[in-house]
Amino acid sequence: MDGIKYAVFTEKSLRLLGKNQYTFNVESGFTKTEIKHWVELFFGVKVVAVRDESLMHGFGKSDM
Repeated sequence: MDGIKYAVFTEKSLRLLGKNQYTFNVESGFTKTEIKHWVELFFGVKVVAVRDESLMHGFGKSDM
């Protein structure tokens, strides 16, 4: 599965499982369309929506 690294299991993600919402860590640079494609292909499901969050690494304004 090119792009999806692993499933995330936290308290919040486990609570979302009850709502049929799943959490994955994916390679940086992938678009929502690419993520949707891989999930549909690998799990054989119809994806309704994709929400993504970019984590900032390095120095930001608050780190100076």
